[in-house]
Amino acid sequence: MSAVLTQGAEERSVAFCYPVNGSCPRTVYPLGIQVAIYLACATGMLITVLGNLFVVFAVSYFKALHTPTNVLLLSLALADMFLGLLVLPLSAVRSVESCWFFGDFLCRLHTYLDTLFCLTSILHLCFISIDRHCAICDPLLYPSKFTIRVALRYILAGWGVPAAYTAFFLYTDVVERGLSQWLQDLPCIGSCQLLFNKFWGWLNFPVFFLPCLIMISLYVKIFVVATRQAQQISNLSKKLTGASKRERKAAKTLGIAVGIYLLCWLPFTIDTLVDSLLNFITPPVAFDIFIWFAYFNSACNPIIYVFSYRWFRKALKLILSREIFLLRTPTIDLYQE
Repeated sequence: MSAVLTQGAEERSVAFCYPVNGSCPRTVYPLGIQVAIYLACATGMLITVLGNLFVVFAVSYFKALHTPTNVLLLSLALADMFLGLLVLPLSAVRSVESCWFFGDFLCRLHTYLDTLFCLTSILHLCFISIDRHCAICDPLLYPSKFTIRVALRYILAGWGVPAAYTAFFLYTDVVERGLSQWLQDLPCIGSCQLLFNKFWGWLNFPVFFLPCLIMISLYVKIFVVATRQAQQISNLSKKLTGASKRERKAAKTLGIAVGIYLLCWLPFTIDTLVDSLLNFITPPVAFDIFIWFAYFNSACNPIIYVFSYRWFRKALKLILSREIFLLRTPTIDLYQE
């Protein structure tokens, strides 16, 4: 009798995304675990959206923050905020329900936006490292070399290149016709993994690592130059000393942001490459953990700024105390000690 009940329970535990042949199997979690995962995802989305929204508002509102570096930070925050608004809600449902219930059109759009915002983030971090390199290694020419106009050009490239790159793979059939032997069809009905084929796994690896190598090499040089400058700083005026300290502080903070980016994205990127070699054997639960660990990076940057930038904490205090409604607030010097 117990054997029959056990067999019946096992049959009931087998679920599918859709009641049709070829449907993807569905992992059914207990209600308590589902609620816990949804709450964790909702908390992550809230931190991502509100934290980056504050960065966007602070840089836009306070005139003292209208610098090339902060304009790049604003654009980076926009990418992270849009990821939290437009991508993470559907990703949360897919992760908990282990199925895609939103149709082919939204599947393709969701994949496009996901890839767009993630590639935009890494390009912006790369451009910010170039900005910090110019500020630390060539401080006399930096004000004329890296202007707001130059920052806007970087922003245009940071959004335009990922947009065109992702659209080429998702909305054209060039890859499907030319590299059909590398591609894998959707494994079952109810899946939304358009880009996870062998070709994408190999291509995604250098797309991720080349900008990272550029950032690492630049920050190594920045560290060496900043250390040498710190030994010479006592010969400079107090005002220039403060400016130099701010530049080094900004470089250090953005270096931390790059390091956290690498830690968050390395597991997913390496798994994508290895999985393409081993015929996609990563369990769905493990893949969800890797991708959400990568998503977590979008919530990290505002937290880094809170602990690293005094001007960020001052701006937060002014906003929370509602002093932003005073006429003098936009012109406050947030860098003043």
